[in-house]
Amino acid sequence: MPMQPWFPAAKLGIFIHYGVYAVGGAAESWSFYTGEMTHEQYMKQLDGFSASHYDPDAWAELFARVGARYAVLTTRHHDGVALWDTGHRNLDVVRDTPAGRDLVTGFVDALRARDLKVGLYYSHSDWNHPDYASERHPGPYVVPLNAYSQAEPGQEDPAAWARYLAYRDGQVRELVERFRPDILWFDGEWERTEEQWRTDELADVILADNPDTVFNGRMPGHGDYATPEQGAPLQAPDGPWELCLTINDSWSHRPQDRAFKSVRQLVRYFTETIGMGGNLLLAAAPREDGTIPEEQIARMEGLGAWIGRHSDAVYGTVAGLPAGHHYGPSTLSADRRTLYLVCFDAPRDSVSVRGLRNRVRRVTVLGTGTELGHHVTGGLDTVPGVMWIDAPAAADLDEEATVLAVELEGELDLYTGAGRL
Repeated sequence: MPMQPWFPAAKLGIFIHYGVYAVGGAAESWSFYTGEMTHEQYMKQLDGFSASHYDPDAWAELFARVGARYAVLTTRHHDGVALWDTGHRNLDVVRDTPAGRDLVTGFVDALRARDLKVGLYYSHSDWNHPDYASERHPGPYVVPLNAYSQAEPGQEDPAAWARYLAYRDGQVRELVERFRPDILWFDGEWERTEEQWRTDELADVILADNPDTVFNGRMPGHGDYATPEQGAPLQAPDGPWELCLTINDSWSHRPQDRAFKSVRQLVRYFTETIGMGGNLLLAAAPREDGTIPEEQIARMEGLGAWIGRHSDAVYGTVAGLPAGHHYGPSTLSADRRTLYLVCFDAPRDSVSVRGLRNRVRRVTVLGTGTELGHHVTGGLDTVPGVMWIDAPAAADLDEEATVLAVELEGELDLYTGAGRL
């Protein structure tokens, strides 16, 4: 299925890890795998999950204000606790927590009211389901010795596995029929093979009811885009992709984690990602009551303010220059006639662009409109010279990153050869 065009155009999404793990500030699901807490301690968090100040309209307003075009909510993590009123029951916040209500419907409605695309995260794995087993641990909950090893065929009780898949498929079908998500963001696929997960059959069920659904790469055999996490790739993955990145070091709410990235660092991650043609999926982590910590809001707003000042270099663009042509990220307008050069540090003398065959009509500082002088030195026969752009004045520099708009005569034409030998 061709990629839906809205996805590579989106540039920024918000990833929300929200669940009972926020009660104790624990790592989502993984805390009883790693030994951070016992399984019993983890499950006691159900009693403290209230969602008492959960306001999805406020979330959606924030997401739209910072320039995000989609958001993804963890409807059910590996711990098996569903955030909606599911008819395929194991654990859910409606019946098993003081929250006592469906939390997905409000999220979906609030996003759609602001024309934001809806992403729903769902883990194939459920470490609390009685029919879900790993190679060494048969249940009632799963703590695999190696979470990245796959159980071999024949190690499952076939009847139990069939019941588990019916449960998984039933919950996914509910998400599709009730909410018609734009993205189904799967996870937890690493414990089984594609054949064991029966993803062909699952994809058929999803696409029959909602044919425009986009799958992330964790739907084996059917992923529409790659999802590298935490580390920006040095080379762009093949095809569409998004970088999943936390604002501090944690996916879920962990008040002890104070390692917040600065706005400048987030701008760097963002521009490096869109400069290679990807989206940034920035992870925010609400408290158990549903409020997003102020430190995270401030950083999202800081990134959003930078995007607002430089929207021409963000929306309606594609990947920019390959590495080596400019010392920083860049994007290219959809008509391929304007380059946007990102400068993280204040240029001391000039900004250079190598391999540019086009004549340049003019160069301006995005956001202020100040025109900058430029000239070319060198070049021989078919090998272009280096274009030098005068450094912007201090008044034209952006606190996080300055962007120069280079207007070309004609579509971008790059020289990538070895030079005249």
